[in-house]
Amino acid sequence: MPALLFDLDGTMLETDPLHAAVFVELFAEHGREIDEAFYIGHLHGRQNADIFGEFFPAADASAMADLKEARFRERLGRSAEPMPGLLALLDRAEAEAWPVAVVSNAPTQNAHAMLAAIGLSDRIGTIVLGDDCPRGKPDPFPYAEAMRRLGVDPASAVAFEDSRAGLASASAAGAHAVGLTSSLAPEALRAAGARLVIRDFSDPALETALFNHP
Repeated sequence: MPALLFDLDGTMLETDPLHAAVFVELFAEHGREIDEAFYIGHLHGRQNADIFGEFFPAADASAMADLKEARFRERLGRSAEPMPGLLALLDRAEAEAWPVAVVSNAPTQNAHAMLAAIGLSDRIGTIVLGDDCPRGKPDPFPYAEAMRRLGVDPASAVAFEDSRAGLASASAAGAHAVGLTSSLAPEALRAAGARLVIRDFSDPALETALFNHP
């Protein structure tokens, strides 16, 4: 029986264009020009404290992070499309009594806004967020904590991720890491630790992720 561990941003729903747009805007306001390629290469999947501490060491990182996330939630709105195939997979997990968790570096407000936007606020009981963890992704702690809460062994855990940091975290925690190509090319996902790459949750290769991994 697989245990399903889901990243949120870029995995359960497509959010990278929103994050990229806000980062481009914020960096420009502080005199730095970046583009979406820079976002994918240098910011994607990282925690705000690390990002703002690195690129704006003299600024108030906490205030910048709060502003960035408020702008993200404004762009997100109240409704969003879940990743193709996600709801069907969750229906299957519920019918088969598979353990499910969300594991995300997202701030708490963002995570709950995203889950609400795709209609999953009350559907997933185990949620491990960056605000809850002493160390976020790429450290293995978030995934190890999710498995501890679910009471599952890493050998049964399948982690769905779209970022380098997330794949590193899931792999280091012992989960079978599956990369989604919502942001990165298949080669980049594999280099980051993905044992299998899928387009989204409607990809036929999903069966391999669920039942045929080592």
